[in-house]
Amino acid sequence: MHRGIGKSILILAILSIALIALSILCLSIGGVSIPVKEIFLSLLGKNKEGSDLIIMQFRMPRIVAAVLVGAALAVAGAVLQGVIRNPLASPDLLGVTGGASVAVVAFMTLFTRYSVHWIPFIAVAGAFVIAALNYALAWKNGVSPFRLVLIGIGISTAMGALTIFLLISGPVYLAAQVLNWMTGSIYGTSWKYIEVLWPWVAIFIPLSILYAKELNVQSLGEETAIGLGSRLQLSRMILLFYSVALAGAAVGIAGTISFLGLLAPHMARKLIGHSYKLVIPVSALLGAMILLLADLAGRTLFQPLDIPAGVFTAGIGAPFFMYLLFKRKAFK
Repeated sequence: MHRGIGKSILILAILSIALIALSILCLSIGGVSIPVKEIFLSLLGKNKEGSDLIIMQFRMPRIVAAVLVGAALAVAGAVLQGVIRNPLASPDLLGVTGGASVAVVAFMTLFTRYSVHWIPFIAVAGAFVIAALNYALAWKNGVSPFRLVLIGIGISTAMGALTIFLLISGPVYLAAQVLNWMTGSIYGTSWKYIEVLWPWVAIFIPLSILYAKELNVQSLGEETAIGLGSRLQLSRMILLFYSVALAGAAVGIAGTISFLGLLAPHMARKLIGHSYKLVIPVSALLGAMILLLADLAGRTLFQPLDIPAGVFTAGIGAPFFMYLLFKRKAFK
């Protein structure tokens, strides 16, 4: 037992250090390379060079947003996989992020003068509507996890079409902004977006970790979970609420970052095992690192173009999803 705890602490420590190192690297690399010394001086408030503006007003908000959004989507995916007991589940595959996208695009096109503080609430509302619809359509003497995924893919496609319809129906001058957001981008993120997003992450990720014991019990099966005293339906509703809230808030800020909620939990289970008490924090760290790397690639590989991070996560996640689907083709 002590060896297992020691290994878990070591993995969490290594991932935390790797995330900090990657964040510093992202602050340093870009159209203008900045020495690490100047980065530390800026963080301490002592940098008198012109690079301080680049670091603190342009790159730092973008990096913080990537960490928060990546962690939120990864934890949302881990919780959803645990509740549904389906390794193919993720917020985007079940249509949750699609519902959030439709709600936000409708809000942006119908109310051209809006406060950014409303966007996470609008996104979460849209995500909850679609999550409820998916659950209702998948119900047939109980909910089949496989049916939930298939219906979710159909709903996600429909939400994509509806989003495009809203986009072309809205004001022309908003089209480029909305389209860039839809692809999944943290380009142009400022501190006001961080102010909106961080409370959702700070509240619902710790709550998800506190509720991880319920996910462990539910993974044993419904009858066993009930036999162990779990209030199964109530626990599922609470955990789904956490997952949808995290996914909706993240989508409201960064748009549709595809497959991140699928990739990070799988990587976490490979590293740490199947205890959700550990899977959730490891997923958060991995999700943050994946999105940081995707955003770094997007802003450096094709300069002067800034490619949305969602393009890279989709490019990696789609083949990975197909691999899982074929690997588990007998899953019902």
